[in-house]
This record gives sequence, structure tokens and C-alpha cells, in this order.
Amino acid sequence: MLKNYISLIVLLFQASLFAQTPCDTATGMAGDYPCNDYDLMSRIPTSTLGLSGSGNGSDIWGWTDPLDGKEYAIIGLSNSTAFVDITDPVNPVFLGRINTAAGTSAWRDVKVYNNHAFIVADGVGAHGMQVFDLTILRDGVDSNLTYDGSQVLKYTGDGGGGLTIGSCHNIVINESEGVAYLVGCSSANGGGPIFVDITNPASPTTMGDYTAGGYSHDAQVVTYNGPDTDYTGKQIYIGSNGNSDKVVILDVTDKNNVVAISQFTYPQIGYAHQGWFTDDHSYFLLGDETDEQGFGFNTKTLVFNLTDLDNPSLSSTYLADNASIDHNGYVKGDKFFLASYRAGLRVLDITNISASSNSMTEIGYFDTYPSSNSANFSGTWSVYPYFSSGNIIISDIQRGLIVVRKSGTLSTPEFETEANAFSLSPNPTTSSTTVKSLGDNKINSITVHNLLGQKVFDRNNINKTKFVLPIESYSKGVYLIKINSTTTKKLVLK
Repeated sequence: MLKNYISLIVLLFQASLFAQTPCDTATGMAGDYPCNDYDLMSRIPTSTLGLSGSGNGSDIWGWTDPLDGKEYAIIGLSNSTAFVDITDPVNPVFLGRINTAAGTSAWRDVKVYNNHAFIVADGVGAHGMQVFDLTILRDGVDSNLTYDGSQVLKYTGDGGGGLTIGSCHNIVINESEGVAYLVGCSSANGGGPIFVDITNPASPTTMGDYTAGGYSHDAQVVTYNGPDTDYTGKQIYIGSNGNSDKVVILDVTDKNNVVAISQFTYPQIGYAHQGWFTDDHSYFLLGDETDEQGFGFNTKTLVFNLTDLDNPSLSSTYLADNASIDHNGYVKGDKFFLASYRAGLRVLDITNISASSNSMTEIGYFDTYPSSNSANFSGTWSVYPYFSSGNIIISDIQRGLIVVRKSGTLSTPEFETEANAFSLSPNPTTSSTTVKSLGDNKINSITVHNLLGQKVFDRNNINKTKFVLPIESYSKGVYLIKINSTTTKKLVLK
């Protein structure tokens, strides 16, 4: 218990140390980080997130609780998977972690479906697919900062087709059909996709696999609604097949009768790593992970025209103004959010995506690796840009979880009127403290957690501008005060 107490004290200090720093337009810096139009909200280092104070960062994904709209970051580390409440991005709360199912791995991948996280890892033997019920996070900080093994399902296959699920490089989930596609697995199928029915997350079922397309390093599966009407409503899989020198497009609607639609390659291929459809399914943005090192050019993103899935073609090529290696990229509307290792997060405008040249333009960035933009495998691993609030979460191999937002967006009501409009006084205190609204907002709800993660006070429907917390009987220490489910403040009781 003492170790957890000290860990949480350190976490509170670190969260405040790395908290909100605007991107200075004059210097192009947010504290130590080069930036353009994106502000630093907060950072939690890997030393806090990882088991036993260690573990490099890898993949990241997000979950928005449908019950109350709270936002959570799920970050993979070499030895665990960590969960952080980032609803208030300036005051993130580390809730706890689940341990790896089989040793350390530099590649841990996570996706979300039906309020559950699904986690795989590569190169660690019998890891299988971990399944974790995210609604557990509603209970706040775990008392041991590590969720019990009984709360985590380990799925290694159900014997279907003789497939055993051990190590897998990646997991892809098409939420509209409730199917997980495990790719790059060390199984008898050579790394092609394994289909797992996850409509009931507590009881996954293997549906089969596909071997003819070869190893897929990463993939995306969509319920197709693009311009090629031959495939409207079909489940379309596009796999980036690593060093097999190709990208494959499959119709995986019928898991027992997968149809190969087409495949394509491109000039100066190194390692077809990862890509993402535009929202209208007309174009595919692909990153090659080794071409920068292999051929000596700057960060390169390839744009493929997929208006005819049977006849894909290279539409344009984007070259950045730096030499970093591109890793994972995701499309959201008219923007492409690219995790570019030592150049950090790069944000590209893709409104001109159909053009044969200048199809993408960089409009912002947040560089998590200030010392260099060289072509090396360190810095930003991945990014998740899909929170409706505008919070963007970044996983950095060395620096952990970084939360950023587009500059100026903290003037939106949920943060200007909430996060900056309440006070605790006196603080520190010896006996009592008052929560007070500094504006017109009412205090609707208050919860209080101690540093063991225990909820010691919970009150709803307050509807007042001033509220005296009944803390006379509390032990001395530090408490987390959550106001209106959005604002977290520290209270020190001496």
C-alpha cells in the first residue's frame, strides 16, 4: 500500500509538471517541444504507466464511455497496458494497468469494441488476445494500480480450425460487424488474418482464417460505402503486407469464402506498414516504414486511388520537409493524423486528396522528440484523434502518454467554464474546505477519492454555487476532488 501511495503522489507531481503548455507562435515551442497550432495538455511518463516503473510505449487507442461521455486513453507498453482518464486533459488520472499475458514485447496493440479492450502482443509466445471490460474504469483508480488477473480474459482460440492464437502483431476490429481480425500471428496460417467473433466479448469464437494473401503486418476493415458499387455493403479488408512487397484487398464478407479482389505494389518499396481509407472510401493513405532509411528521401506517404477496388492505382506521393520515419496514420474528416516517430505528430490537410500533386499539406504538428527528426525508430509510435472533445492522445516510446489539442480550443465551454471556474478553499486545510463556483456554473456533482483509489464521497444533484465538503473525519493526506465529472482538483488535508 505504501508503494502505491508513493506512486500516486509522484503521479500527481508529474501530471502537474507536464501540464498545459500553449504552443507559442513566436518561438514555435510548447515548453521543450517544437509545435505548430497544437498545445500540450499533459504528459504521463512511461515510468508511471509501466509495470515496476518501466516499459516503453507502443500502440494507443481510446474509449468514450457511452454512459457519461468520459474519455479514456489505453496505451500499450512493453510489459503492460495502461488506462488513463483524460476527460480533463490538463489533469489526467492514471487508473491502473493490466499485466502482459506472456513476457515483454516491443509491439503491443489494442482496439476497442462494445466497451471492451482487445489486446495482442508480438514475439512473446502464448500471449493470446486479452479482453478487458472497460466499464471497470468507472470505479476510478484501482487500489493496487494493477487490475486483477480474474478481470482479464485470455483468449487463445477455441479449437476452431485447429488455430491456436499466441503472439500476434496487430488486431483490427470492424465495429459494424463485431469481428476482430488478428494479423501477423505466429500461427500455422503464416500471419494472414484470423477471424474472431467478438459480438459477445466475454466469449470470443474463432471463425476461421485466410492464408492465400500472405502475412499482413497491419490492416483495416470497413463496411464499404465507397464509389465502387460492386462492393457496397461488403466487408472490405485492406492489408499492408510488410516485406511481401504488396498491399492486398479482400472481400471478407463470408469468412468461409474470402474473395481476393486485387493487390498492388509501388516504386521504391521497403516495408508496406500501415494505411487508412479516407472517410468516403475513395483513397487509401499508405506508409512504408523502411523506405526513408533505405532510399534516403524524406517522410513519404503514398496515396492510392481506390474508386475501383479491382484496379487500384497510385494517385500521388507526399514528401514531408523532414527525414523522419512515418509509422501509423489515421484519417478523420479532412485531416490525416500521422505518427512520424522522431518528428512526432504531423497533421495534414487532405481536402485536395484527389489531386495528382500537392494532395496533402501539413497544417500543424507536435514534435515529441525535440532533439532530432532523423530517420530512426524512436519517438511517437501512434496517435488516436477520434475523441469528440478534440483531445488527441499520442503514445511516445520514450515519453509515454502525451495529450494535445488544437491551439485555442480550451476556450470551448467544457474547459473554460468548467476546468477554470471552480476553487477549493482553504487548500491545504486542517479541517474543512469549500468548493465554490467562480462563475455562473452550478456545482452538480462531486466525488472524492483517496490515494488508495477508494471513493470516500459521492454526491449528485447538488445544484449549488457553493458546497462545503464534509471532510472532518478524513485521515490526513492527498485527495482527488472530481467536480461535475470533468474537473479534477487536488486537496491536501494536513
